[in-house]
Amino acid sequence: MNPNRMLIKGVVCGVRVEEIENPLMQNIRYLDKLIDELAKGKAMEKILR
Repeated sequence: MNPNRMLIKGVVCGVRVEEIENPLMQNIRYLDKLIDELAKGKAMEKILR
C-alpha cells in the first residue's frame, strides 16, 4: 500500500474514510474511494488532498 493513501479523504457508503478504526477496513475503503474517484475522471492530485 502506498504511504500517501492516508491523504485520501471523503465519504464511501456514508462513512468517512479517515474515521474508520479498523485498519484493514480503512485500507479497503481507501482503495474503494480511489477507484470511484478515478472512474469519475478526477485527477490523482484532486483525490489526494
